[in-house]
Amino acid sequence: MLKSIFSLPADLYKNRRLVMKLAKNDFKTRYAGSYFGTFWAFVQPVVTILVYWFVFSVGFRSNTDELGVPFVLYLVAGIVPWFFFSDALSGGTNSLLEYNYLVKKVVFNISVLPVVKIISALFVHGFFVLLAIILYICNGRFPDWYYLQILYYSACVFFLVLGLCYATSAIAVLFRDLNQIIGIGLQVGVWLTPIMWVSESMIGTNSLLYKILQLNPVFYIVSGYRDAFIIKRWFFERPVWTLYFWVFAICCFLFGNWIFKRLRVHFADVL
Repeated sequence: MLKSIFSLPADLYKNRRLVMKLAKNDFKTRYAGSYFGTFWAFVQPVVTILVYWFVFSVGFRSNTDELGVPFVLYLVAGIVPWFFFSDALSGGTNSLLEYNYLVKKVVFNISVLPVVKIISALFVHGFFVLLAIILYICNGRFPDWYYLQILYYSACVFFLVLGLCYATSAIAVLFRDLNQIIGIGLQVGVWLTPIMWVSESMIGTNSLLYKILQLNPVFYIVSGYRDAFIIKRWFFERPVWTLYFWVFAICCFLFGNWIFKRLRVHFADVL
């Protein structure tokens, strides 16, 4: 049992150079057929941020005055990790279907394919983290030691989505509708996380609804980014929530690992 659990991380470390090479190629070829190429990987999220900012700061006038920052900064701090999670989960789920020609090769280690998609999404995430830092600097909020937590919370996203993608990518080979279900789930999840509205002031931190929302592991990550950028609070100041997240993430990883290994014998036949 232990050998089965640790064999996947060992495979990833053993093939780390191949993973990075495939991730770079994946990022470059994703928009290879378009005139502006990888430029589109950054344009769409920026446009999304601008639309949400206009709707919720001009239209619905969401109030973040008590946090001491404009709404656009509150929005950016939350939506940047969500973009990473959404892009990585969607890409990772579709990884075996997209690289089906590699899955059929007997000598190729297919366990690296979901990781390739996640690292490809990580490249874009790095750009948006840098953009967020620049926006905060322009607003007079300069980087400090709390910003180091961005690395920690990025690792949280990576590990969480890795476990999810091992399960979803394996299931998607046999059940193609899963991609559509995940797309709908992400549309709902962006509102339940929450990202576009201030849950602490709108429903209160002591309310039952807020405690239910905290069960969403991505809410922990989004709140962490806002702690780093705005609230200035360390992750270890939330010990119970941090423990819950890692128990949840580790269970996802173990379950995803088990599902992947159980179904991989069927991949070549189905694809």
